[in-house]
Amino acid sequence: MNAAAELALDLAPAPLSVQETALPGLLVLQLPVHHDLRGWFKEAWQRQAMTALGLPDFEPVQQNMSWNAQRGTTRGFHAEPWDKLVTVAHGSVFGAWVDLRPGPSFGRTAQVRIDPTVAVFVPRGVANAYQSLEDGTAYCYLVNDHWRPGVGYPAVNLADPELDVPWPIALDRGARVSPKDRANPPLAEAIPVPPLKTLITGAQGQLGRALATAFPEAHAVGRHELDITDAAALAAWPWHEYAVVLNAAAYTAVDVAESAEGRPSAWAVNATAPGLLARIAREHRLTLVHYSTDYVFDGHAELHSEDEPLSPLGVYGQSKAAGDLAAATAPRHYVVRSSWVVGQGHNFVRTMRRLARTGASPRVVGDQVGRLTFADELARATRHLLETRAAYGTYNVTNGGAPTSWADIAREVFALSGRDPGDVTEISSAQYAAVAPRPRHSVLDLSRLQAAGFDPADARSALRSYLAAE
Repeated sequence: MNAAAELALDLAPAPLSVQETALPGLLVLQLPVHHDLRGWFKEAWQRQAMTALGLPDFEPVQQNMSWNAQRGTTRGFHAEPWDKLVTVAHGSVFGAWVDLRPGPSFGRTAQVRIDPTVAVFVPRGVANAYQSLEDGTAYCYLVNDHWRPGVGYPAVNLADPELDVPWPIALDRGARVSPKDRANPPLAEAIPVPPLKTLITGAQGQLGRALATAFPEAHAVGRHELDITDAAALAAWPWHEYAVVLNAAAYTAVDVAESAEGRPSAWAVNATAPGLLARIAREHRLTLVHYSTDYVFDGHAELHSEDEPLSPLGVYGQSKAAGDLAAATAPRHYVVRSSWVVGQGHNFVRTMRRLARTGASPRVVGDQVGRLTFADELARATRHLLETRAAYGTYNVTNGGAPTSWADIAREVFALSGRDPGDVTEISSAQYAAVAPRPRHSVLDLSRLQAAGFDPADARSALRSYLAAE
């Protein structure tokens, strides 16, 4: 027998597989282990293959090893604030877990025997414990956050009868347990692990207010609490408590942005801040949702897709285009592009309603065409993208229906306010003579959003509902 034949004892190990358990997100992996006369080899973490089978792409940053010299060594239950992938390099363990996440699965347990052919993915909020079943067991695990000294984490007593864990080696006879673990509280006194939070920036704006309503569990901040243009303030923020950032902060004074005073502010908020947030999103594995505008296009095309090259006309559009590019450097990002936003605050629809009620007869531009985007619809679409885990990237989001001009909208508001639509005089963009250039065509292609399962509400219907609530 040649040397190659002598070594090739196991050419076809069991295939890689992933199985669910009674705990949401706790996954058991069967790992292919290749044996020969030299020993064995396995891929303890194989990103492409494992994520294809449903394992989260949890981006590990630290590997830990725990050597258990004697059978019966027992550790846990510990609920550190990170995901982990556990296995053994030598020996075997009895693994046990208890769910400490708030919700219907709180207190539920699961157990699995782990040897070199088995790994278990443990999501954040699930307390982990194990008991070595052999002398000389090497227990190893990957985690996606760095251990921080001096920080305490929720824990549960290994012997709590409410958990009813069938430890192979009795905890009071033969098991080796540290005094600290023996002193952990019972499940009834355990502190639930709170879910990671959502941060909303620009909380006082039209979109920020709508997002705060759609995400009532989120932490909404204004510039007084967190200045996202300040790198030092961002560095000091407790990002380990968050999973998602909804960046609704924006400099939207389109004409003022063309001035010497407004230009630096527009670039700071619309371009520099998204770049800083994208860097933080990369470092802390956050999902960054950044809101964009039709002004990143020059308006020559009658319908703008997400993939159209950026071609902004003025400072506002240029700064927003730069922000789009910066936000897209975050691995988990949604750039949500809208047009003609209407929410709770100063906007075109409210201005037209006020003019209709006060007897004014406005002159309104009729050669700029687009669709209204109601802030609550934009917030609803954001929630949809996050909850369905839509593919990361850029999405156009506006209300649906036929495109209209600003003059069309003004006439509709007048009619719904009991005024003669003829009291609105249609003028051209040249006659309006704005300081900053505006795109003539602002209609955004919604096909990518619809393919992601979101059907935008009709803009005219939304306008009627908005005015009825005013």
